[in-house]
Amino acid sequence: MADHDLNGFDRDTFTHDGTTRRILRRGTGPAVIVMAEIPGITPKVLEFAERVAAIGCTAVLPVLFGTPGRSADPVADGRLKSGRYMASSIWRVCVSREFTLLATGKTSAVVTWLRALSAHEHQRCQGPGVGAVGMCLTGGFALAMAADERLLAPVLSQPSLPLALTRSRAAGIDISAEDLAAVRGRCERDGLRVMGLRFRGDRLVPGDRFAFLRRELGDAFTAVELDDSVANPGAAMPPHSVLTEHLIDEPGQPTRAALDQVLDLFRTRLLEAQRGS
Repeated sequence: MADHDLNGFDRDTFTHDGTTRRILRRGTGPAVIVMAEIPGITPKVLEFAERVAAIGCTAVLPVLFGTPGRSADPVADGRLKSGRYMASSIWRVCVSREFTLLATGKTSAVVTWLRALSAHEHQRCQGPGVGAVGMCLTGGFALAMAADERLLAPVLSQPSLPLALTRSRAAGIDISAEDLAAVRGRCERDGLRVMGLRFRGDRLVPGDRFAFLRRELGDAFTAVELDDSVANPGAAMPPHSVLTEHLIDEPGQPTRAALDQVLDLFRTRLLEAQRGS
């Protein structure tokens, strides 16, 4: 897939506590924070954002790493070029103190900035609250952001932190005990629903991680777990990216059904709630 020229997306910046990052926006209506996977905001991530905007929400994409719109497709760009881009994005995350790659029971520091962005976009876009989608390394960020009561629709797509190098890390997720308790309280008190998506054979997102979320959140956690065989066979890597690279965007496809479940969560929690208020 060729690079995306970002046509149709507004460009802006947001600053909190001395940190300024670029953001992209598309659409109108309640805000949904879309946090990209490695290597960054690829054309496939932008396609997902377009789907969010099409249902009547404002897709807000913070630039956490990578070059917005740049493709990482080895078929279009060549394996060497795409591999270098992927490696450079991974390196920037690894050396950043804002991302917690290995520690259990800890929320990444960047979540503080993301919560501030969520609050800003909620005030700007109005509506009953905000949605959030994290993908891969950012997957758990959506869960930690839900400690803030403005976050009404958290989606964890292939949440990959902490890296599952040990059994204990495989059976946890990148959120502090305090933030997890706050999310659990919101589930029990307010009826918050948390959605997670993964391919069953994905070693970056072990089944023990979703089992942990089921134990902690109970029926408030909706797990969408797909067989590897239903992933887009044309993708460059093994089944991993449910909403982007491994999506087969055709009616009747399980990955399309998973995408529809995510969009329905936003409709129910943000759009229908807004009409009913």
